[in-house]
Amino acid sequence: MGPYRDVDVVTVDELTSSKEDHIWRSKSLLGLFSIGDSLSHEEHSEHSEHCSEEDKRASIVRESMEVLRMNDRGGYTVPAEGLYPFQWNWDSAIVSAGWAVFDEGRAWEELETLFSGQWEDGMIASINFHQFSNTYFPGPEIWGTPDNPSKTSGITQPPVAALAARFLFENAPTPALARAKIDALFPKLLAWHRWWYKARDPENKGVVAILHPWESGMDNSPAWDETMQFPVDDLPPYERRDLTHVDANMRPTKDTYDHYLTLLYRFKKAHGYDPEQLYWISPFKVTDLCTNSILFRANRDLRWLALQLGKHEEVAEIEKWLDNGFEGFKSLWDEEAGLYKCQDQITGKLADAGISAAFLPLFAGVASKEQAAKLVKNLERWLSKVKYGVPSLDPEDPRFDQLQYWRGPVWLIINWMISNGLRHYGYDDLANRITEDSIQLTNEAGLREYFDPVTGAGCGGRQFSWTAAMCLAWLDRGAALEMGHKMSGPKKHLE
Repeated sequence: MGPYRDVDVVTVDELTSSKEDHIWRSKSLLGLFSIGDSLSHEEHSEHSEHCSEEDKRASIVRESMEVLRMNDRGGYTVPAEGLYPFQWNWDSAIVSAGWAVFDEGRAWEELETLFSGQWEDGMIASINFHQFSNTYFPGPEIWGTPDNPSKTSGITQPPVAALAARFLFENAPTPALARAKIDALFPKLLAWHRWWYKARDPENKGVVAILHPWESGMDNSPAWDETMQFPVDDLPPYERRDLTHVDANMRPTKDTYDHYLTLLYRFKKAHGYDPEQLYWISPFKVTDLCTNSILFRANRDLRWLALQLGKHEEVAEIEKWLDNGFEGFKSLWDEEAGLYKCQDQITGKLADAGISAAFLPLFAGVASKEQAAKLVKNLERWLSKVKYGVPSLDPEDPRFDQLQYWRGPVWLIINWMISNGLRHYGYDDLANRITEDSIQLTNEAGLREYFDPVTGAGCGGRQFSWTAAMCLAWLDRGAALEMGHKMSGPKKHLE
């Protein structure tokens, strides 16, 4: 398995070109995971006082592989034992890249199992309920009924799968296997992207809506504080299971959960989550930066896959999404703040919170050079206020909470995307700072769900799958490939 091969990488000047042919659309961005992203031993060895950095990272690589195996449930990987006992959508897509380091077939199987739950209309749900578990609420009996439990949740999550599919295909040790896998997977990916525009952008804004905070993956983000002010319904009694696994001060509040469940029960009543109704009835309808940045990037990768497969009609369809999306992102820029903001589609108002997703348009490649410079200035200010980046909320925001879920802590998956985006725009030093912070967080706290940006302490779930995948695919990719090669036996096509 070699590094991400990309012979036609876009430059920042091309990225922001005003030419009518939109060169930013047709060019490829930098690879998702590059061995070059990992810092050398010399670059961060100064932080290692009691053991060598190289030995420490080798230990983390081995532990990361063990975590994926431990959380493997036969074709899919749970995020964490007990706390998250099912298959989560964007978790699985990210985890597939970790599996690819040492088990190519298992990496493809992760995506295949995810898409085995695809709805007839093309949606991939946020959760697939493959096996029974009573350690998570709300489970399949809530999304459906106790007599007829649902096989999936009724909402979705950020569409990372096309990014992962391109990565697996382009880095395949066994090209024939990869071609067979992508031939079968491509139409399912295309159907999901089509669903996004039909179900979540019926007004042709170019940017899609999420209808539940859970769909963003950033469940209790301060970006939703204003949009979550709708009255809660009279809810059936419920018992949260997450609080038996994680300290309550790291999790969303009960009031927040009441709002989550109000939306769930309303959606269930709307003819079983019928997407043609949900968009119009939901009191929560937001243009989420995380979802839209990932979707835009995923469209670029889906377009690339379509070109490899000779699907030119599909290429033209995807290009329309890209053109419309590029225009749609313009409505999310707050010039005064120098940040992208989420937007309430009901009121048209931009959110008042500066969140880590504000930097993800760099990952998508939609920011201009001038916008990128302002984003970087804000990011540098944030980093000056904490020991470890990137916090999920501006540290100067009075709502900043260094421990509580998406209201302050650092998440490695967001660090990876921000670091990748910074490299597109030539800010390698800042990207290195984020990469180094991520290395030190996992050195000090292990493979936790998220991290305290002030102290570096690990928070949330333990032995977390996508944190392990980030170490394997991003932070320690070179060492992981070497170790995975030895574990899996000789492979061809290694670079």
